[in-house]
Amino acid sequence: MISEKTVQNVLAAAVSTGAGFAEIFVENNCKSNIAVTNGIVDKANSGMDKGCGIRIINGERVIYVYTNNMSEDNLIRIAKEGAAAIKGDTEHNITVFNRLGISNAHPVAVMPDTVEKKRIVDFLMQGHSRAMAYDSLITQTGLSYLDSVQNVLIANTEGLWAEDERVRTRISVSVVASNESEKQTGYFGPGALQGFEFCEDLDIEAIADEAARCAVTMLKAENCPSGKMPVVMGNGFGGVIFHEACGHGLEAAAISKRASVFTDKIGEKIASDKVTAIDDGTMPNQWGSMNIDDEGTPCRKNVLIEKGVLKTYMTDRYNGGIIGMAPSGNSRRESYKLVPVSRMTNTYIAAGTDKREDIIADTEYGLYAKYMGGGSVNPASGDFNFAVNEAYIIRNGKICEPVRGATLIGKGSVVLKNIDRVSDDLALAEGMCGASSGSIPVCVGQPMLRVQNITVGGRG
Repeated sequence: MISEKTVQNVLAAAVSTGAGFAEIFVENNCKSNIAVTNGIVDKANSGMDKGCGIRIINGERVIYVYTNNMSEDNLIRIAKEGAAAIKGDTEHNITVFNRLGISNAHPVAVMPDTVEKKRIVDFLMQGHSRAMAYDSLITQTGLSYLDSVQNVLIANTEGLWAEDERVRTRISVSVVASNESEKQTGYFGPGALQGFEFCEDLDIEAIADEAARCAVTMLKAENCPSGKMPVVMGNGFGGVIFHEACGHGLEAAAISKRASVFTDKIGEKIASDKVTAIDDGTMPNQWGSMNIDDEGTPCRKNVLIEKGVLKTYMTDRYNGGIIGMAPSGNSRRESYKLVPVSRMTNTYIAAGTDKREDIIADTEYGLYAKYMGGGSVNPASGDFNFAVNEAYIIRNGKICEPVRGATLIGKGSVVLKNIDRVSDDLALAEGMCGASSGSIPVCVGQPMLRVQNITVGGRG
């Protein structure tokens, strides 16, 4: 991607005014996107994003510069421009790099650039046809395919040299059901750190059926009642509430600014005994996994909460340094244009010992939130408001009529303590997470669980 000599010269320029640390991040990202709307191909794009970011750190001061002009002269020029903003007294002798030996835990069988575009289109059309055939109430479909092959090089003034290739593939299926006055949508977006073999193993018709079923069910549903009640959250994407309302508060980017309710809480009981929460960037071929993070630190499994006790935070080099913690393999960025910060990878509540059927049977009255939607969160307080894409009333220990328009309103730190049932059916779901270092692939997850008491907003 770039010669070792060039990297040495650029880093030397970056610390020429005495900064304590400098890092170079080089990226070459090839992407492809095909979209089919109502059975018509309306997008077929491919392209490459290539560039370099240079970060200079002295104490708590950070300078970041980036460019897509990869000539050595230009890289040295912008490195010197960045260095001019920092005055320090550290001397560096950058002569030898220690090349990080990386064992690839995420094998790829079919590279995306070997697959004919017609094969991808046919795959998407198969999902469209299946969804339209599900019910006469289905009026719209939108399916898309995305792949990316990202090659990165990270080197720094401490002698680190690390390279990685990340191949990701994702499918999204959106289905709309309509009547004279309403529209409802079913959506699923599975993805993996894999090549096209991910699609070969995917049952696109089953996903289309499920999206269509969700849309039709919610179109026929009555409005959700409101009030405080027990809520049973389905597995998989139900984990988005932990991700948003709690996970971001466990990132060093928030902790270092004291902008989290979990600041200075390591070793304290912050959740129910039923809750063990994990962030694991090593899970083979999972959507949020990597071999190394975007600072070159090997990814690892981090137990954040163990049986209700806060054990650690997710850290990057800079923010972790402020709070006195080593990097945990969670430093991430969307591209070379952005400074890396601590972010989640695959974050989930671990499986418990309860059974799904027992959780439902033990709930006299409440809401079953089968599929969660989007929402809003105040990271500093953990206050959240989430939509429920598919919900049902639980009555006398049985799942009864579907209801629509449900929202869950609460505070993450309170919800953690009010979880009283956790089943053994852990599942993960794929999504994109947006924060200060851009939009990145993540997995959320949990088993089915029950919150004893939470505010449900509805239309009824």
